[in-house]
Amino acid sequence: MKQQKGTKSFPSLFLMNNESAIAAVETMLEAILATDPTYFLVEARIKPTNNVKVFLDGDQGITIEKCVQFNRMLYKKIEESQLFPNGDFSLEVSSPGLDEPLKMLRQFRKNIGRQVELLLDDGRKKEGRLVEVTEDGIILEEPIGKPRGKGFGAKPTAFASQPFLFNHIKSTKIQVVF
Repeated sequence: MKQQKGTKSFPSLFLMNNESAIAAVETMLEAILATDPTYFLVEARIKPTNNVKVFLDGDQGITIEKCVQFNRMLYKKIEESQLFPNGDFSLEVSSPGLDEPLKMLRQFRKNIGRQVELLLDDGRKKEGRLVEVTEDGIILEEPIGKPRGKGFGAKPTAFASQPFLFNHIKSTKIQVVF
């Protein structure tokens, strides 16, 4: 296998161990999160350096203090499990942040009413307000027509609701509106 500059190749054994380690971390975290069901796991990743990254969210968001609390509990569980020999790991617990795409139905539901940008499978981008979420997709309210007024505060004259199925959406990101 030819290796490109700046890349490392890892044996498939690492990938298998990585997947089982991620599953173990997720199981530990689910037990912790069961004590407060308003919070949920978005994603867990483990880098080859045993850097465990956990992204959590909550129905009303998640505070730094709550991330610290979950970090301490999860760190203790990982240490006790001896998942990483000699305690050779680091742990980061945070919210996904605005630069991460939405991944879970629960994230979509908590962001109803916010401006989002969709990247569709065919490469098109759509922007609008997330107005509804179903098991299969979302409904986006898109501005149509020319804006009324001039300058910064100009508003579109009308909006159209358009459904998008999840299996046609590559990514959905929250847009910050000032």
